[in-house]
Amino acid sequence: MIQEYSGVVRRFGWIPIVAVLLTGALSYGISYFQVEMYRATIHVSTVPARPDWGLGNSAKELMRNFVLNLNTFEVAEQVIARAQLDMHPSEFLRLTNIADDTSTFTIEIEARSRDKIVAEVMALTLADYFVDERTAYYAQQDKRDRIEVKIVSRAIEGARYQPQPLINTMAGAVLGFLLGVGLILLIVWIESGFLRTPDSVERTIDLTVLGAIPVTASGSPSKAEARKGVPSPAVST
Repeated sequence: MIQEYSGVVRRFGWIPIVAVLLTGALSYGISYFQVEMYRATIHVSTVPARPDWGLGNSAKELMRNFVLNLNTFEVAEQVIARAQLDMHPSEFLRLTNIADDTSTFTIEIEARSRDKIVAEVMALTLADYFVDERTAYYAQQDKRDRIEVKIVSRAIEGARYQPQPLINTMAGAVLGFLLGVGLILLIVWIESGFLRTPDSVERTIDLTVLGAIPVTASGSPSKAEARKGVPSPAVST
């Protein structure tokens, strides 16, 4: 069994190596041609004015409505006008992602752009718009029923998230290794129907191998065996 495994490694060990090199190089090449993109994230707190169980549950339900209203064409237009951005509202919506976290009563606003500063301005302006709009609305409500909306921290910084050649190359190399191993397993499985070694013969027909007729490099019997009329290749037991 060990001899068979070592034989497989000797015959096909080059496949994973080649696959790792090819997929790693391909991943690095894709990363090289990717456009630089930056991402800025800001959190907005939406905490009820009083620690009331009913008001807290209402706030959690309202958070989904907040996210829905922020993801509209009209809001995008107003934010673009306020920040004086040179983009279409549909592009603004495509480059922003808004999500609610009911466990912390916060709304996460993420903005992406090719320019680091623009990403930061997009996130901050959208957060300011949301805070101003909610503050104006709740100013007309009873103080006990208000939801306090405020930006957790304005100190945000756009970080580059694309391209990441090192991570992409490592991921490509791992994928290549797995593909190489899978290819080896497929080849071995296909070859499993052939009796190539004495051990495989013994396991298949449950008989002891007493000897084997040697073959030449071309796979044909030697001249001496041909004169004797010995068929080749064959296995005698």
